[in-house]
Amino acid sequence: MAGTRQQDREVARAAAAAALGRDPGPLGAVESASHHVFVGRDIVVKIIDAAGHTRLGREAALASHLPAGITAPLLADGLHRLGGREVRYACYARVPGSAPGMGLQGVDAVTARRLAEEAVRRLGDLHSWTPGPEARDMLEEPLDHGGFTSRDTLLAEVGKLAADDRERALSRRLLDGLTALAEQAPPRARTAVPVHADCHWDNWLVHEGRVTALLDFEWARLGEPADDWLFLARFGGPHQQAVLDVIARATAADPEELRAACEVREAAHLVSDLRAALHLGEGAADLLRDLEALVLDRHWWRPAR
Repeated sequence: MAGTRQQDREVARAAAAAALGRDPGPLGAVESASHHVFVGRDIVVKIIDAAGHTRLGREAALASHLPAGITAPLLADGLHRLGGREVRYACYARVPGSAPGMGLQGVDAVTARRLAEEAVRRLGDLHSWTPGPEARDMLEEPLDHGGFTSRDTLLAEVGKLAADDRERALSRRLLDGLTALAEQAPPRARTAVPVHADCHWDNWLVHEGRVTALLDFEWARLGEPADDWLFLARFGGPHQQAVLDVIARATAADPEELRAACEVREAAHLVSDLRAALHLGEGAADLLRDLEALVLDRHWWRPAR
């Protein structure tokens, strides 16, 4: 692993130097769930094994089509061969700021509301964007995104989850409640507007209390605005209700319809993630707690405190 990271650092330096036309200076490695990421003074380089997944190449191809100012500018991308290993890289201009983080921990109520307002405006720009033919083709590509697609699909996934639960970690009450939630879902989701589909608060940059960019468009696709409102509100931590209020006011959405749309989408993601965790035999405990909070505690319907 250390050798792979060193190889990737060398690729990152070479790619950054080519993109900038000069030595990029020191590049520091930062945490990422799916990539090796290296950050310099004015550049960010993402690296992944080309055989790992195709989403980084898709993100890079989409970058030049996105509305201006919504994300970090792409400087260069491509493939690099290291012996028998092929890696994909993408170089982005570094945008000022840092991620406020999952749960907006340490963010006061006034700042959280302001960040939510700015994030909703940027997502509104994305949702109102009319992509050209090339970008639309990319956004229409089928993705196993784990989100809500239809009532029948969600009900079928709940049935598969019950069958996968050989250790009986899910109570009958939880499964019955999940089934009831799925039965109340809309017949199908629309694919009407471009959505980011992963816009939790780790994927935003904030500088001096202001939103500067939305990052990581790997899961971008056609969907419904609620596909984004879910991530913005659910990962708002103690500010979830305030974020929901901001969304409802900005979009003139009915608050109860907004909560219901977020609830069913979280259910779809959790069922998908929990099935994968049960197959892997790890990581199910936290997902199970989240599912219980969703279905048994009905956290989307708690009054604001």
